[in-house]
Amino acid sequence: MSDRSVILDRIVALSHWLGDPARDLAILGEGNTSARIDAESFFVKESGKGLLEADSTSFVPVSTAAILATLDGPDLDDAKIRQVLLDARIGCTGDRPRPSVETFLHAYLLSLPDVEYVGHTHPTAVNAILCSRHSREAVAGRLFPDEIVCCGPAVCYVEYTDPGIPLAKRLRAEVEAFIKDHNMAPRVILMENHGLIATGKTPRDVETATAMYVKTARVILGAYALGGPRFLTPDNVARIHTRPDESYRQKLIAERGN
Repeated sequence: MSDRSVILDRIVALSHWLGDPARDLAILGEGNTSARIDAESFFVKESGKGLLEADSTSFVPVSTAAILATLDGPDLDDAKIRQVLLDARIGCTGDRPRPSVETFLHAYLLSLPDVEYVGHTHPTAVNAILCSRHSREAVAGRLFPDEIVCCGPAVCYVEYTDPGIPLAKRLRAEVEAFIKDHNMAPRVILMENHGLIATGKTPRDVETATAMYVKTARVILGAYALGGPRFLTPDNVARIHTRPDESYRQKLIAERGN
């Protein structure tokens, strides 16, 4: 089996995991996934295809350079965005399959070091927070050690922006600021009034960050029922993030999914 086939099998499996109704992460055509093929290209889910029903024909190979080039140009109208997405496909003709409108942000994230898989979902518990008036305040700190181990020292927060190129540009700016502050790419990105993005080197990384942040969202909602969250101090967070035993446990979680 070629590396390309292995990557495709993995992104299909990740999509099914994220689309499982029992996890309440996405329904119908919500959410999208992507995987880096090589330095020049990546797979992204076809627009409108549900995560649970995705198969090997549901992912479109896309030119990374062609998509990234649009992020340094002017915003485009809907017709031009559609054409850019169609033209960026590799080995495809006609109007189908059409890459997700979120292909632009996937291209950027997959260009970052140690990001080879991306999963974007709309978990009910997470969106209950992101659609609230005090969402930024609610996610401003870390609450418990496993949140830090699986989701990193902080989340990257992106204010609501129109999906497509405008959102990808806004997300890029926020991620670059995050990297400057934390010297690493964010494992979890929260998009206001929209949903969650998890990144990782493997599909398991994406699953782990997604699952743990959904638990975090439930803990946040419960904490507000008893007066509000009590965040760990920055020193507490830094200690957990850099502890050798926690790094070892993080590696085991990534390898075995425990």
